[in-house]
Amino acid sequence: MFVVKRDGRQEPVQFDKIIARVRALSYGLSPLVDPVVVGQKTVQGVRGGIRTEELDMLASEIAAGMVLDHPDFSILAGRIQVSNLHKKTTNCFSEVVQMLSKYTNEQVGQEIQGLAPDFVQFVQEHKDVLNSAIIYERDYKFDFFGFKTLERSYLLRINGDIVERPQHMFMRVACQLNMSPPDPERAIETYNYLSNHQMIHATPTLFNSGTPNPQLSSCFLLDMKSDSISGIYDTLKQCALISQFAGGIGLSISKIRATGSFIAGTGGYSNGIIPMARVFNATARYVDQGGGKRKGSFALYLEPHHPDLMDFLDLRKNNGIEELRARDLFLALWISDLFMERVESGADWSFFCPHECPGLEEVYGEEYTKLYTSYEEKDRAKKTLPARTVWNAILAAQVETGTPYMLFKNACNSKSNQKHLGPIHGSNLCTEIVEYTSPDEVAVCNLASVSLPACVVDGKFQFSLLESVTEHAIENLNRVIDVNFYPVPEAKHSNMRHRPVGLGIQGLATTFFKLGIAYDSKEAQQLNRDIMETIYYVAIRTSMRLAQRDGPYETFQGSPISQGLFQFDLWDCDPGVSRYDWTSLRRDVQTHGIRNSLLLALMPTASTSQMFGNSPSWEPQMSNMFTRRTLSGDFVVANRFLVEDLLKLGLWTTEMKFSIMRHRGSVQAIENIPPEIRARYKTAFEISGKVQCDMSRDRARFVCQSESFNAFMTDTTRLTSRHFYAWRLGLKTGLYYLRTVAAADAIQFTVPVKEKEPDAHEASADVVCDPECLSCGA
Repeated sequence: MFVVKRDGRQEPVQFDKIIARVRALSYGLSPLVDPVVVGQKTVQGVRGGIRTEELDMLASEIAAGMVLDHPDFSILAGRIQVSNLHKKTTNCFSEVVQMLSKYTNEQVGQEIQGLAPDFVQFVQEHKDVLNSAIIYERDYKFDFFGFKTLERSYLLRINGDIVERPQHMFMRVACQLNMSPPDPERAIETYNYLSNHQMIHATPTLFNSGTPNPQLSSCFLLDMKSDSISGIYDTLKQCALISQFAGGIGLSISKIRATGSFIAGTGGYSNGIIPMARVFNATARYVDQGGGKRKGSFALYLEPHHPDLMDFLDLRKNNGIEELRARDLFLALWISDLFMERVESGADWSFFCPHECPGLEEVYGEEYTKLYTSYEEKDRAKKTLPARTVWNAILAAQVETGTPYMLFKNACNSKSNQKHLGPIHGSNLCTEIVEYTSPDEVAVCNLASVSLPACVVDGKFQFSLLESVTEHAIENLNRVIDVNFYPVPEAKHSNMRHRPVGLGIQGLATTFFKLGIAYDSKEAQQLNRDIMETIYYVAIRTSMRLAQRDGPYETFQGSPISQGLFQFDLWDCDPGVSRYDWTSLRRDVQTHGIRNSLLLALMPTASTSQMFGNSPSWEPQMSNMFTRRTLSGDFVVANRFLVEDLLKLGLWTTEMKFSIMRHRGSVQAIENIPPEIRARYKTAFEISGKVQCDMSRDRARFVCQSESFNAFMTDTTRLTSRHFYAWRLGLKTGLYYLRTVAAADAIQFTVPVKEKEPDAHEASADVVCDPECLSCGA
């Protein structure tokens, strides 16, 4: 059999060459990663005329398929993929930039401006220092699944062929953020933070840096321009333009009149929000983000007093009349304290059309209660239902579809540094951004996240490293505001006035694994708090120093922080035993101001955390064994830290793998695993919901925006308790997604039959509460 080389030459397939190539990439890996085994399996799949590139892909996928034997197989698989990419691409960054600057699209024969002229000029002027700063060996830090994430969407292509290496992407982002004014040395500093996996900017920044339209922001928050055909369709056009350039959308629709409301202009009656929602649904499907890089995504926010609420809750359901469904939209509720109080007391709930009973969307807290009850006294309600009937419909939608999201209107407004601007009407696609919007202001969130596992050095968490990464990330996000391309003028107007940013975290659970502590332990809870205090303190200090240089943001005066109120002050608490001198910082902020109205937001980090091999955001691990899906196929993966611990104990055997599979990724009912190991590797479904809410509160006191807070439940009869506990804690986001376990499991044909063992979730579940219990927070 012959293999076809990259230059077209043919030569016989040589087993020794395959082994040598795999062995050369196995440096520093576990002795259990045997290059000979990978080579043997690769040869078995060889066919005549196979190209060397295909041979690499085959070897990589074989190694990835052996990841259950040892997690290092994933690293080997990633290295083979990276090595193959290196063979096809140039190792000169400036040459890659020149190639991408202009090229001919073969499909249409048209010249394409791939990168912006000013970006290309900056790179070419500083090419010597930029080229020499890149360390291509860092590409080998990606495991198989991290590299596949990059390959699928992030690395730039010419006519379908990838021409960019991961290090080129990092340098492209670094140059975009440091080219105006030109600062190649700081670009290299940014590159090093990114390429060392210490921080990462959000997906749109990675997509669009250097391009002719560098839209670097992740999410946009909109209000309806007006309750009219022109206002609705002007807003729809805004959404389409934003989605075109890879922005996700959160849209408040609470001001749109209800079904059956009179329309004076035509003498007719309104069709309500459901047909309108279907129009936005069609636009989300048609105008995908970044030209097919990911689907268009719109979240609609509605207050529960709107008369169309019950139909709104059904929009994503799988049954019912198709004309009343909009399954590509994400649904969210902007919930008042009064609604929660009515549910708790078992009182009735009234629905008011915003056209006939205006102003409810513009007030919160006591003002909302006063206006709402006045409309009730005037008998202005469209209809009235028991509040618990409405509540049960919300729960039913969440159990069936995972949504609607649930955010608490009073907490979001009263604890916002932007509350002096006016009422906040909703959040974004992922529920972590809470910003002021108006008909002439589209709020924008510019995001990045700190990789917490990178701050674990020699078994200890290094707060000094966290401080330096945080400072650099905040400076970068502040630069995004100035260099960004804004799809609509209202977005630029808002961002320049208030200059909000959102720095988040990723890999909190991975950090606990690296430190050998359980997620729900006292040590983890204290570290959780200390990490967020550090990031918040350094973020404010950095923004204050930027304000010393460039002046405070335009609307600083009158804000809570201009009065010396930090986020924890808005929670009516002090920071407690602290690592930092908040008194001096408070004085400095009141003297100099800050450059950014908002600084921290804990986003999901779904793609970028997979790229770095971290757990998402703050979340516990959902399972210790799960399936990773790539274009190459599905791969079963185990928690690498659990595998390493069991290997040390001599417990990582074939029977152990099957036992964990039988327990759907749980280790709690496997008795031969030591108790301390089982405690360390509880899944998200096995960690008390109360503990997760408490840890969210501990973070939230240092988060000036909010958190994409998922709920993980094995028993949804406790959902009411969980929601009310979150509300009483004062959380801004009560629910992002509801994650549940299947009521029935598929038959495990590939797992050997064994006598039934206790179900892991049953064995570890918390006490089940009565669905009407609203107080315990279990």
